[in-house]
Amino acid sequence: MTRLALLLCSAALMAPAAQAQAPAPSAGYVVPETEGWEIESRQGEIYGIYVSRPPGEAPAGGYPVLYVLDGDAVFAGFAEARRIQSPYATGADKMIIVGVGYPGGSLYDSRRVGDFTPPIRNPALAAYHRDDPQGRREAFAAFLLDELRPEVARRYSVHPDRQSLYGHSLGGLFALHMLYTRPDAFHTITAASASLGWDDQMILAEEAAFRAALRSATPPERVARLLLLVGEGEEAPVTIIDNRALAARLQALSADGLRSRFMLLEEEGHLSVPHRALTTTLRWANQWP
Repeated sequence: MTRLALLLCSAALMAPAAQAQAPAPSAGYVVPETEGWEIESRQGEIYGIYVSRPPGEAPAGGYPVLYVLDGDAVFAGFAEARRIQSPYATGADKMIIVGVGYPGGSLYDSRRVGDFTPPIRNPALAAYHRDDPQGRREAFAAFLLDELRPEVARRYSVHPDRQSLYGHSLGGLFALHMLYTRPDAFHTITAASASLGWDDQMILAEEAAFRAALRSATPPERVARLLLLVGEGEEAPVTIIDNRALAARLQALSADGLRSRFMLLEEEGHLSVPHRALTTTLRWANQWP
C-alpha cells in the first residue's frame, strides 16, 4: 500500500472518533442571580418580568428596587452592572432590578408604543402606528404601581420608599409622565433620550401642569429626583435640543422642591445610551435619602 493510501485510511478511521469527541452545543449564557416569571394584568395583558437580586439577607428596611422599562433590551446589562459591584463592600450591589418586558423575545415589542403613550393626536403619526397598540399609558401606569409593585413586594423584602424607575426613548417619555402626574410614586426617575417631540410635543402640557402644581399653595409633599440623560451622537439632533431645554426649565424648579440633573453622554447614539447609562442610573437609584 502506498504512503498516500495509508494516510487516507488513517484519516478515515480517525474521523468517527474525532466526531464523537466533539463537545455538545451549550445552552447559552444565563445571567447569574436572576429569575423571571410572566404576569397578566387586570386588562388581560401579559408581561415578562425579569428580576436580578443579590444573594443573602436583605438590608434593614428592605432592598431598594429599580424598575427598568424595555426589559427585553436592557435588563441583562443592568443585572450584570449590579452584580459586578459585589466584590467591593460598598453595598452598591444590594438592590433589586426588575425588568418589565414582553413575551416573544423582541428587543422592542410594538406593545411598548401603546403602553408608554396616550392616544395619538397627530393624524400622520397615528397612521404610521396604525398597526401598533395605542393609548394604553394610564392602564400601564396602573399595572406598574398597583399590580406589579405589590407582587414584587410579596416575593421579596423591599424598601417601600426606595423605589426607582428607568425609561429610555418612549420609555423616557413615560418616565417623565410619571414624574409630572405622580410625583411621589418613585424616589428617583431616570429618563434617557426621552422622545420629547412625540406627537407634537404633547408632553409639554403635562410639564406646565406639573410646574403649576409645584408652585401652588398645596404642592406635593414628595417629588422624585430626576436624572436626564441624552447622547451626544443622537441620530435625531432635536432629541439633544429638546432635552437640554427641558433640563434648563426644570433646573429653575429647584427652589420649588425638584432635584434634577442633566448629563450629555459623549459619543453615544440613541441605542447606545442605555448601556452607557447603567452605572450612572444605579448610583442615582441607590442614593438615599
